[in-house]
Amino acid sequence: MPLSLRNEYPQTLPTALLRRAANRLLKAEAPARAEVSISFVDDHAIHTLNRDYRGYDKPTDVLSFAFQESLEGVPQPPQLPGMPVELGDVVISVDTALRQAEQHGFTLEQELALLTVHGVLHLLGYEDETVEGTQEMREKERYYLGFQYPLWATDTTERVEGSEGEEG
Repeated sequence: MPLSLRNEYPQTLPTALLRRAANRLLKAEAPARAEVSISFVDDHAIHTLNRDYRGYDKPTDVLSFAFQESLEGVPQPPQLPGMPVELGDVVISVDTALRQAEQHGFTLEQELALLTVHGVLHLLGYEDETVEGTQEMREKERYYLGFQYPLWATDTTERVEGSEGEEG
């Protein structure tokens, strides 16, 4: 299950936790051969996306763009055997993640893992617009992250550097 990471943020980012959590989630809940792209950006970039695609003129922590959402009256393209299933893109603001990590008492790596799992859950159709949906997402986040708030062990051996993507 390929997980493609693209770092557009001007610092090296720790990714071991988010890779483990996202791969665990995808293995359990996504179709076989599912692919997800995760981009790390600054507040300016995510503000622009949030304004242009959601109508909110402010930065946010994470956005999900699902490729599998169906439009009314438009049939889904056929899924060819053996071909990857592109679930969509997750975009994370590292600026916002840094602020939230400090507020929550998390490391940046922990916050990035949380935002990654949250974004991938949205790609899989989970919602947090209702109380029930929010509760279900929080339970799934805790399960796939393997921690109870606020802290869990960190492993910073894997990192994303520069603006080049990598697959893992």
